[in-house]
Amino acid sequence: MTMIKSNIDKATGFEKRFENINTVVFENSKTASIAVAQEIAALIRFKQQQNESCVLGLATGSSPKGLYAELVRMHKEEGLSFRNVITFNLDEYYPMEPDSINSYVRFMKELLLEQVDILPENYNIPDGTLPKEKIQDYCAQYEEKIEALGGIDLQILGIGGNGHIGFNESGSLQNSKTRLVALDHITRVAASKDFSGLTNTPRTAITLGVKKIMEAKQVILMAWGEGKSNIVKASAEGTVTNLIPASFLQEHNNAIFVLDQEAASKLTRINTPWLVEKIAWTDKLTRKAVLRMALDLKKPILRLTDADYIENGMSDLLADSGPAYNININIFNKLQHTITGWPGGKPNADDSNRPERAEPSRKRVLIFSPHPDDDIISMGGTFMRLQEQGHEVHVAYQTSGNIAVADSEAERFARFVCDYNEKFGIDSPQADTIYQKAHEFLINKKTSQKDIPEVRHLKGLIRKGEARATAHFVGLTDDQIHFMDLPFYETGTIEKKPLGEADIQLTMELIEKIQPHQIFAAGDLADPHGTHKVCLDAILEAVKNLKPKDFMKDCWLWLYRGAWQEWGIDEIEMAVPMSPDQVLAKRHGIFKHQSQKDGVVFQGTDAREFWQRAEDRNKETAELYDQLGLSNYAAMEAFVRWKF
Repeated sequence: MTMIKSNIDKATGFEKRFENINTVVFENSKTASIAVAQEIAALIRFKQQQNESCVLGLATGSSPKGLYAELVRMHKEEGLSFRNVITFNLDEYYPMEPDSINSYVRFMKELLLEQVDILPENYNIPDGTLPKEKIQDYCAQYEEKIEALGGIDLQILGIGGNGHIGFNESGSLQNSKTRLVALDHITRVAASKDFSGLTNTPRTAITLGVKKIMEAKQVILMAWGEGKSNIVKASAEGTVTNLIPASFLQEHNNAIFVLDQEAASKLTRINTPWLVEKIAWTDKLTRKAVLRMALDLKKPILRLTDADYIENGMSDLLADSGPAYNININIFNKLQHTITGWPGGKPNADDSNRPERAEPSRKRVLIFSPHPDDDIISMGGTFMRLQEQGHEVHVAYQTSGNIAVADSEAERFARFVCDYNEKFGIDSPQADTIYQKAHEFLINKKTSQKDIPEVRHLKGLIRKGEARATAHFVGLTDDQIHFMDLPFYETGTIEKKPLGEADIQLTMELIEKIQPHQIFAAGDLADPHGTHKVCLDAILEAVKNLKPKDFMKDCWLWLYRGAWQEWGIDEIEMAVPMSPDQVLAKRHGIFKHQSQKDGVVFQGTDAREFWQRAEDRNKETAELYDQLGLSNYAAMEAFVRWKF
């Protein structure tokens, strides 16, 4: 693994580690994927020089997509040949037809196998069409084929939220063989977005066993995004346990974790570097360490003592900046200055210790919402306060959100239009035709089948109406509501197009039209392949391109987070408190999105409805401020400023 190791060691400079496995961290998943592709290419070429086959173990899911794209590029542009390559895929859902939209056979063919010159007889993917009674013998033959080739030279892995590798779920033994397995609920929930809901998601799969993975000569596990950070830490730093199968790799003699910065963010050497080695205590690290210590000790900031600092590995901070009282009062004041009831700035006030500027007193505000409900869910209290305090507020819905509408809602909506026309004597054969076409499609729709355009448009109209109702509820007029329908989203499937120039151009045009003093955008980065991330990338690219414009000198960009996560207490730069009445008003605004209540299509692992998640999260933020010795509020919404 010398290529990856040398690259990352130069990048990080870390020597002391808490990990029990070689772990390398790249700036982002793209650079990491390129490094892994280079490692694979070097192995393929070495084997070609030796006139030998190169046996690769391959994974599916979101993690290896960038890797396969780079390998395809290297084949087409650099002449990398795969004619000596033999591949074995880790797993396949069962039952699963090979031409299904969610088949791993289809995934591998589209992303890699049919894009390079590998011989068709040289790739192997578990068969999801076998009769159940034949699976055991098939799995034994799958392993025998690997053994006959001398084993796997390099195994690529992703990691599940519960630590699974392949579909070896929590509880799998280290000597487990290739077999049919029942999928963990966490795994099925994570996959449910691809199957249009949990009820359609397979319950079983065929997976290569842990034993064969551990027998591979080299193993590279790739993980991207903040959502993987906790399980990465547990797998790399925790004890070896069958409850976290990825932890078995600690006992492999040539395994490596390749991570982006977000996936690595909870590793001890990155999250709490002062526990690893002597560091330069920046303001950011000091705030993080002190707030973390106060919460761990369940003490208000101003109650921390010299002994607390010494006993928690921060004696050098105490020596440099102490005594404790001086550090405490500095951190307390900085945290207190994040709190404001004036998210657009307080007019005619000293703003030197406030998160926002006092002038201009009436600001133009542009709130970007990736889906039609992220604005009210994530920053509904701030949204309403900005409007009430007299600012010119605009909201831009970046995508239609149509895939999150249940089929039954679309049919009900189409039927309503027909009934409306009939009731009021409106002759509209076209409406009847659209309804009949949608009805016929939906009653015969196969699992994960792409919606026809008529159904997609119906679902988009439902969400558009709900978004408009919410904006009106807050007090906006139609000229302040913007539906962008960014092209990258409109595929009709979970899998979206890459961010394109048209997406960036539409974003630039809207920003330039409004010339805002404030932009609010979703900063959810837990899933680097998700809609929120693409929408944020469009905004950041637009802002970068517009930066030379005069109006941009007065523009600040604030990032909020959605129903899935919240900013860390040490990251928050603006916290907007809400009273109980404001919390209730926000709830009523969320209720305008009726298609997202009582059974959301993409619920995730959290069974609560979005309004419940938002209220609980805002309450928890307020409770953290209270625990740290600041004012006690009913709820708080948090923001981080992005400086460009």
